[in-house]
Amino acid sequence: MSTRPADHGANAPSQPDPNEATPRIPSDDELAQMSTDDLVRLGNRIDDLEVVSDRERFPVPGTRAEKRAERQVTLWFVWAAIAGVLFLVAFIAWPWEYRGPGEEGGFLFTLYTPVIGFTFGFAVFAVGMGVIAYSKKLLPEDLTIQQRHDGRSQEVDRATAAARLVQTGRQSGITRRKMIYRSVGAAGGVLSLGVLVAAFGGLVKNPWKDGKNSELLVTGWHSEDGERVYMRRDTGEPEEVALVRPGDLEPGSIETVFPFKESMRGNPEELAKTLHSSDSPVMLIRLRPNVAVIKRAGQEDFNYGTLFAYTKICSHMGCPTSLYEDQTNRILCPCHQSQFQANEYAKPVFGPAARPLAQLPIAVDDQGYLYARSDFIEPVGPAFWERSS
Repeated sequence: MSTRPADHGANAPSQPDPNEATPRIPSDDELAQMSTDDLVRLGNRIDDLEVVSDRERFPVPGTRAEKRAERQVTLWFVWAAIAGVLFLVAFIAWPWEYRGPGEEGGFLFTLYTPVIGFTFGFAVFAVGMGVIAYSKKLLPEDLTIQQRHDGRSQEVDRATAAARLVQTGRQSGITRRKMIYRSVGAAGGVLSLGVLVAAFGGLVKNPWKDGKNSELLVTGWHSEDGERVYMRRDTGEPEEVALVRPGDLEPGSIETVFPFKESMRGNPEELAKTLHSSDSPVMLIRLRPNVAVIKRAGQEDFNYGTLFAYTKICSHMGCPTSLYEDQTNRILCPCHQSQFQANEYAKPVFGPAARPLAQLPIAVDDQGYLYARSDFIEPVGPAFWERSS
């Protein structure tokens, strides 16, 4: 025959008294004077809560079984803290700059996203498992039945609900379980720091430190020393340089081109970088001769005959505007269906985009190759708060 310790406290098993009148709602001053147990009892009566059973998980504190359960719970929070630290280290120190396949550091670059994703995800997972393990192994065992009611909670309901939470925390013994208490603090602190780093880590670097040459204001078509930037097509071989002439495009056709400088020739890293840079792709469009053209003020000489060059980066969300319809002279972004009129300075005519696509000023050199006369005169891609256009 087994014995069971008697249940005590505000959550002791109780049976509803059918003759008991609706409990009187105390005033705010009376609520402030009531103890936690008194508030829990009042809340039980108000919420029609019947406590069927309520007992400590470990009636005798300090047993070997309780210590074993504490260690199991602590282990999850320790793993969460370790994973959080690894996430912070990987986020800050792991090689994140682009490296192409076969290049030195290319394999480590491909692991950057999986590593930070796994470490952060495992940290969250371990915290969740720790909370579940704590509730399963250490919180008191209770069985309650409650009738649900509609409507907004009153002040007394909020006070009694808060009292239940306080009582649950007190009964759980979290304050005397120092090992779990500290591991929870470590895991929570590291994970919170990880969330902040993930959210604001990109803001640590000052994007405006180079003034007019800052990264958000210039693209691969920018030339710092006056070196001419030619238009180059992607042949599938990063080291092959195929420059573009006006006659390479048929009327009504489009081709994606990339920047090239003679100083890049023979430099595989630089040649590959321009092909993968997000702001490098430009749509070179050759309109048909009979198409009427409307030019944007200040950009009247940006085209070369019927050739017009626009950034491929949509001004809405930065997707590639890679579709062109010759019959309507419209450029289409497949992500959110924004449409831009190619013969009217690529102004938006449909969809969520609110700005025209940035136009690249182009010309032809003495050998007949197309080049960019300058970089874009406005930032490419979606808006950011510092831009003036």
